[in-house]
Amino acid sequence: MSHDSTPSKPAAQQVAKDVEELERRSQTAARLFDVRRIIGGLFVVYGVIVTIAGIFASDEDLKKAQDININLWTGIAMLILGVAFLVWLRLSPTIPPPSVEESE
Repeated sequence: MSHDSTPSKPAAQQVAKDVEELERRSQTAARLFDVRRIIGGLFVVYGVIVTIAGIFASDEDLKKAQDININLWTGIAMLILGVAFLVWLRLSPTIPPPSVEESE
């Protein structure tokens, strides 16, 4: 009965595959949860809602804001900001950190 402390080749290969899979998932998660995507998406969604509210504003709503359609202007600004974040994300994607093997 030998006490060989080295792992067998198939087990070592499986561990290597598992590590590669976890690194790939981590990189995907980093891209998916990039704060620019979240902020840009929220601003676009809220911008659409506020813009629609501004388009259908009543005369009473306009009188409250001294005849300035604040919902329309704020909604448009939110849309522009949200699109700017999403364009920034598209032009400068998240670069995953180098793996341990690459840094050595």
